[in-house]
Amino acid sequence: MVLLRRELGDALRETRQTQGRTLREVSASASCSLGYLSEIERGEKEASSELLASICRALDVPLSDMLSDVADRVSLAEAAQQQMTAVLTDGLAQPIRRSEVTTRRRAVVSAA
Repeated sequence: MVLLRRELGDALRETRQTQGRTLREVSASASCSLGYLSEIERGEKEASSELLASICRALDVPLSDMLSDVADRVSLAEAAQQQMTAVLTDGLAQPIRRSEVTTRRRAVVSAA
């Protein structure tokens, strides 16, 4: 399942790290506890809209840009999830039987 809080946390962490800033610096600028910001970045907590706006200001990133980035991430994650579901549903991810492994091993050894 795609979770918005995880995608948002990843986007915030990547932005902060790209800027070479620490959690301590950003949390102080955003008036947010270091621990809470860390939990948001790890996707464990959901930020309120006010706190998210404050974090984006601290990162000097427009809230709209951050939300667009997160929307793109969610879209990609949903597409990947749908593709994986289709592969599993269509039976393309069948377990390999032991006899198939032995046959493949023999073919590789004899080719060498």
